[in-house]
Amino acid sequence: MTLFSTSTLDDEAPAARGWVALGTLSVVFHLGLIFYGLTPALISRPLHMALLLPWVLIFMAKTPWQRASGWVLTLLGVMACGYIALNEASLANQYGFIDSHLQMGIGLFLIALALEAARRAIGWPLPLVALLALLYGAFGQYVPGTFGHPGIPLPSMVGTLTIAEGGLWGSLTGVSVGVVAIFVIFGAVLNAGEAGQGFMNLASAVAGRLTGGAAKVSVISSALMGSISGSASANVASTGAITIPSMVRLRYPKSLAGAVEAVASSGGQIMPPLMGAGAFVMVELTGTPYTQIMAAAVLPAFLYFLTVWVGINAYATRHDLQPLDKSEQPSRKEVLITSLFFAVPFVLLLACIFISGYTPQYAASIAIFASLALLFFNVTLRFSLSGFITRFMLAMVTAGRQIAMIGAIIICASLVIGVLSLTGLGVKITSGILSLSNDMLWPALLLTALACLILGMEVPTTAAYVICVSVAGPALTSLGLEPLLAHLFVFWYALLSTITPPVCGGVFIAAGMVGENWLKVALKAMALGIGLYIIPLAMVANPDMIRLAFDPAGALFDTAKVAVGLGAISFGVIVHKALWLRLVLVVVGALIIFAL
Repeated sequence: MTLFSTSTLDDEAPAARGWVALGTLSVVFHLGLIFYGLTPALISRPLHMALLLPWVLIFMAKTPWQRASGWVLTLLGVMACGYIALNEASLANQYGFIDSHLQMGIGLFLIALALEAARRAIGWPLPLVALLALLYGAFGQYVPGTFGHPGIPLPSMVGTLTIAEGGLWGSLTGVSVGVVAIFVIFGAVLNAGEAGQGFMNLASAVAGRLTGGAAKVSVISSALMGSISGSASANVASTGAITIPSMVRLRYPKSLAGAVEAVASSGGQIMPPLMGAGAFVMVELTGTPYTQIMAAAVLPAFLYFLTVWVGINAYATRHDLQPLDKSEQPSRKEVLITSLFFAVPFVLLLACIFISGYTPQYAASIAIFASLALLFFNVTLRFSLSGFITRFMLAMVTAGRQIAMIGAIIICASLVIGVLSLTGLGVKITSGILSLSNDMLWPALLLTALACLILGMEVPTTAAYVICVSVAGPALTSLGLEPLLAHLFVFWYALLSTITPPVCGGVFIAAGMVGENWLKVALKAMALGIGLYIIPLAMVANPDMIRLAFDPAGALFDTAKVAVGLGAISFGVIVHKALWLRLVLVVVGALIIFAL
């Protein structure tokens, strides 16, 4: 079983019902942790891994061999995770040192299983990075020079990574268990209902009548959807199925239609209030309250989508892009009704965070229950029990699968973080960055951006962000960058690979959907998404831009200045005018952002 859809939800699909049951168990487990109270890390985190194994190893299997081996690995993995959870009290007293052959075997197996689960989820790159880190931990004493280490006894290394609150069960996995999973469930339940149609209708009502209206509808709807999903590829596949044909029907160039969707969907990951998984990892790594991260992220995200908007206007002058036809624009009543499907949960979520003072995950849990209640209703607000059952089953399977995907990535990345901590390699890499940059901030920023781009080409955004910030973050902060700004800088550049060749997942999917050469789509996507390359640097040059919570006037002033500069650059890159005029626009825009 490789794909799941509502068509499989019938009496002849016992396997589908089994996945629904497993997804429901995963949802109940993660929600239960929020309401139950404190649960020891060596219980909740191994059980989290046990729940993700069937999805990654069996559900996603593509061949009979993968499925058969997936069953074996899942059964052994559940037993190994169960051993850790059942023996939590005694293992906590061992302080990460293995004292039996059984524990050594379980520890080595869990490490190998984490690598294999990540490989099946996202391919080889991240597991290879983790494997190299593990080999360095085991044999780094033989590395000459500065980058060697004194050596770590194997029982101590394996124990720290597998039976203590480090490595597999470290704080990063804790974020996956207690925060990321909750927002994944929230997104899955929203998407199973009519929230997606609500996003599309609202976007059409706001922007459909404007020049380039179909493209602007894509920008707004993809921004809203992407904030929930946190996945550019999934966002392109979902909203793009509606927006791309609409643009093609209005005679948009195919390359432009694909580029608009890829760029808008990529930006969804930086769009408050949810920002996908990365924002909550940032909460854990920086210790910054979620509300402050949202306040810091909102103006840069606004600038990103404003730049895309300006780019669409520039393309409109070249291609005579028309508004949506009136027959394709929803009525006010339809917009109002369908907007309730996302407005009610969103308002409840934000009210619980900003008014009641609840934690983001507790607030999201409450919003999840509201979203579940809305599954009883269709777009006409007609109550339907059978409709609820179908939507509920789809939501449970989607939640279970997405929790597993992100969990496999984060658990594998946790191995890298664990080895960096054990060996001190992170400090040495930081020293190397400082040395290469000659202790100057801007060269260090460019080196970090290059590392994010290279790593992000094959590693998902969250994992690329976590690994890059672990090794480069300390270097940037030691050069005077405040921690939150350093994390935002790395997080933004971890997104570059979604639209930047040679590996640009969002572009590939959009190009396939529109039937156009991917490189043509990529070139237009890079032009439209030029803010993704410039805004992180602009945040460093204009740090007040992320201080909306503390200095609103300064933040708004810097944002307005950067907006003017970005508008000039975007127009200069895209508009069909004399080359000298375009160069002037780009140079003037850069001076406004970085020199004024």
